[in-house]
Amino acid sequence: MNDAVTSRPIRTAIVGFGVSGRVFHAPLITASPDYSLDAIVTSDPGRTAEATRLHSRAARLATFDDLLLRADDLDLVVLGSPPATHAALATAAIDAGLDVVVDKPFTVSSAEGRALVAHAARAGRLLTVFQNRRWDGDYLTVRRLIGEGGLGDVARFESRFETFKPRPRDSWKAQTSAASGGGILYDLGAHLIDQALRLFGPVDDVSAELAVRRRGAPAEDDAFVALQHASGPISHLWMNSMAPQSGPRFRVLGSVGGYTTWGLDGQEAGLAAGVSPLDPAYGVTAPDHWGMVGAEPTLTPVPTERGDYGGFYRGLATAIRHGGPVPVDPADAVDALELIERVHRDVQPR
Repeated sequence: MNDAVTSRPIRTAIVGFGVSGRVFHAPLITASPDYSLDAIVTSDPGRTAEATRLHSRAARLATFDDLLLRADDLDLVVLGSPPATHAALATAAIDAGLDVVVDKPFTVSSAEGRALVAHAARAGRLLTVFQNRRWDGDYLTVRRLIGEGGLGDVARFESRFETFKPRPRDSWKAQTSAASGGGILYDLGAHLIDQALRLFGPVDDVSAELAVRRRGAPAEDDAFVALQHASGPISHLWMNSMAPQSGPRFRVLGSVGGYTTWGLDGQEAGLAAGVSPLDPAYGVTAPDHWGMVGAEPTLTPVPTERGDYGGFYRGLATAIRHGGPVPVDPADAVDALELIERVHRDVQPR
């Protein structure tokens, strides 16, 4: 990349201004000196008004075609649109000479994902996936504890992402079938499976249970997935939108000790409430919410690592300006999609 590009902010456009664009991407981008938020694409009048209020310096565009007309004035496109649009929009952005961030799920199918990765490589453009949960504070703590070896040989990894939403909000997620990227496996499962694969590697066997708990839901909203990793551990993953009580977020059982933590990483709630990623309290977990490590009856609270979604965008800026790997290899997302497809092929929702 030439000196002019490396010395100025990375000119960025966000496509979609729902939860993804408004809560996650826009605050993280505007908090970083490496980026400028130059355009926001949304056709929804209410979201356009919100984009104007929050980011008045960014151009508000009604269509993706409007964005492509401005491609020469941009460097990066962030896709926060529904999953069924990801492959086509990312391909068009790459063809326009832009680097691309795609929200999870990366694409609707692993075949689409592989084709998109190959297309970006041929075009010489950077392509990455916003797997922000790799920067959750509790997950970073799990990685550290396993890496230090204090838990011994890990036999079982349990991970839950459970909420209670008997009346889902009016959004594409509530109306989309699994064939189009809907359902909790594509939504939360894309995160939980990705985390398990990063910790323990490839999978030899997978089994699952799927259920539709909310009447009329077009795809599963309650799922359990078991992954037998080739390295030995087994991952048990729960995701549920109809859980009036939640189990532990993480429970890791090793030959020497274990680690258990409750509650969700606070970054999403903080961003939604308007907390800046630059706030000293952002991503910090209070001591009364730290997890416990050890073997009963001797359990000790262990500080939770600071959550850092901004780490994704710092890593991407380094890749854009200086080369090197993107923060999330899109091939990792394809691996997760293959497992999701396998579950959907082998298991029918109850």
